[in-house]
Amino acid sequence: MVKKKILIIDDSETIRSLVAQTLGQAGYEVFEAPDGILGAFRDRERADLSLVICDVNMPRMDGLEMLEVLRGQFPSLPILMLTTESRLDKMARAKQAGAKAWMIKPFKPPF
Repeated sequence: MVKKKILIIDDSETIRSLVAQTLGQAGYEVFEAPDGILGAFRDRERADLSLVICDVNMPRMDGLEMLEVLRGQFPSLPILMLTTESRLDKMARAKQAGAKAWMIKPFKPPF
């Protein structure tokens, strides 16, 4: 059975590790990137991704900018925003750019 591939983009190594561990235990193959620029590069090299989970507030390129870039390249790739950000204008911008969901940190894995 082929594992579905998920990319986690977050500047917090702790969050990336927690999400990667949770998804890995659920049977997914997980890739990581610490910011939007490296995340966008990872997306280009992994055209077989099933999902991207992305933070909003990151250095170099934030998650909303990255989302807007990726929409042009991978219009059907689902992107979930996982962030501490709760501003409605940012949520609206993400939705307009094609984000499929917005989840507020912190979250508790089911273990």
